[in-house]
Amino acid sequence: MRILVTGGAGFLGSHLAEHFLGQGHEVIVLDNFITGAIENIKGLLSHPDFTFKKQDVTDYIEVPGRLDAVFHFASPASPVDYAQYPIQTLKAGALGTHKTLGLAKDKKAAYVLASTSEVYGDPLVSPQPESYWGNVNPIGPRGVYDEAKRFAEAMAMAYHRTHRVKVHIARIFNTYGPRMRKNDGRAVPNFITQALANKPITVYGRGRQTRSLCFVTDLVRGLDSLLHSPISSPVNIGNPDEHTILEIAQRIKKLTGSKSRIVFDPLPVDDPRVRCPDIRLAKRALRWKPLIPLEVGLKRTIDYFRG
Repeated sequence: MRILVTGGAGFLGSHLAEHFLGQGHEVIVLDNFITGAIENIKGLLSHPDFTFKKQDVTDYIEVPGRLDAVFHFASPASPVDYAQYPIQTLKAGALGTHKTLGLAKDKKAAYVLASTSEVYGDPLVSPQPESYWGNVNPIGPRGVYDEAKRFAEAMAMAYHRTHRVKVHIARIFNTYGPRMRKNDGRAVPNFITQALANKPITVYGRGRQTRSLCFVTDLVRGLDSLLHSPISSPVNIGNPDEHTILEIAQRIKKLTGSKSRIVFDPLPVDDPRVRCPDIRLAKRALRWKPLIPLEVGLKRTIDYFRG
């Protein structure tokens, strides 16, 4: 296959590119380095089947030759990022989705959209099934990401219904692993960075809010399965193993052997109180489930941050 990955120098996109190259496919990556990094794809640049182009995905995209699949993964994806780049986040979800869907339509390529569990907002239902419509504050500080992805899903389904584009929508739940940035702003890299430096580990609120952490290799397997499935409606891809933020902080402190103390800061606006995927659809339709236990994944991620 010949596969395009937008945002391919980012955390998830670089793992996707590496995965498909390892399967013998040709991979083209687009990234403008707002939040991605050349270091994430440095090991791929010399690969004969890898092509990189620095580009903003909201501009016109030209890819000579055939394309079999388009993975649209270009977007700031953490609270720190979309607080710093709110307009770019909205444009990646709106204009970027429009441009990449148009490309997929022209090339008759399959299209995989990186949506997010954030479309559920601060959910009133847990675990969250794909049928849940969400509880989102559209004008809050997180709304630029939540609504960008909700719009992207609507646009993808419009192209599917109107132009028969083979669309796949992955609602990605909290994913972690090597190549996360230490200043990412998300819980796992924050806690690991602070723990390794023996600095106070910052937990928001009382740490009772929950997250369900999926190791990146499990996520990539799920995305590969989604690409080859007939499903066009959204599919949750994540790990239903739910933990409180405080539990995750304590686990990381123990695994790093840190002398850090845990401190508590005020809860950010619209921070979700619960996050847990209902993955019955993924299990049934994709024959997929996560395999990497939290402790194993955290050890691999800590080793990466130590390096």
